[in-house]
Amino acid sequence: MDEDTIEKYREAGRIAKEAREKGLDLLEPGVAFTKIVETVEGHIREEGAKPAFPVNISVDDVAAHYTPSIHDDATLGEDDVVNIDVGVQVDGYIGDTAATVDLSAEHDELVKASEEALQNALDIIEPGLNVGRIGEVIQDTIEGYGFKPIRNLSGHGVEQYVQHAGNSIPNIVTDTEETLKAGQAIAIEPFATTGAGEVKNGKEGNIYRLENDRVRGRMERKVLGEIKNEFRTLPFAARWITGIPRPRVETTVSKLVRAGNLHAYDVLKDKEGGMVSQAEHTVLVLDDPIVTTR
Repeated sequence: MDEDTIEKYREAGRIAKEAREKGLDLLEPGVAFTKIVETVEGHIREEGAKPAFPVNISVDDVAAHYTPSIHDDATLGEDDVVNIDVGVQVDGYIGDTAATVDLSAEHDELVKASEEALQNALDIIEPGLNVGRIGEVIQDTIEGYGFKPIRNLSGHGVEQYVQHAGNSIPNIVTDTEETLKAGQAIAIEPFATTGAGEVKNGKEGNIYRLENDRVRGRMERKVLGEIKNEFRTLPFAARWITGIPRPRVETTVSKLVRAGNLHAYDVLKDKEGGMVSQAEHTVLVLDDPIVTTR
């Protein structure tokens, strides 16, 4: 990994940290989801970067893949456990970070479980480390708090314009021969839950990814052209599309999903409806590792 690449990862991480903190500062009862994402994504763009994916706001039993739609009127409740997951890209190099806030003050230990699991995992990162060891540390930490790690969610490698690449970074003990390679960038993201320790697919969410750009309709071609140019292979939200009138955006996106041009991410929820917390940082695997989002 050359110095220019390292610097771009660092810059993406710096902006992601700032954006995450701005989002966390807004988390209080009555605040609209749209205000949170517009503030966070607005800061990213003001800093000269771009979101690597739509800001995820996961509440209570939701673990991932929820972002508000164009017309969303949801607001935070008094007893919500809220996770903010933020991604930033600088020339395609990504900083991916997340944190959880407990508005109820009843699940502080759950929040601490994912935070401590993340820190303990970061403490052992080095080139050549078996990734199963990361899962072991995460599982031991979360179970030590009396909760379950979510076994079918994991951390991941990140590469230029690719949010999930290379190694899967497990959250449980895993028998594998995979090791971390010098020069990799990885996102470590422990999830702790009071529920099943496994997520299921919920309803179709508002986050999409380009699958192919073969389409006939004029409007559909226009939208796909914007998606391809602006977002490439990275996830995006319909509310980001500006090339056509807003009332037509969601209709056109729905058509493209049905036609197989776009992949729609399902909202992921704990199978037993348990509360979920998440913590995440991006780290460059070097002899002296760099946590870019801390």
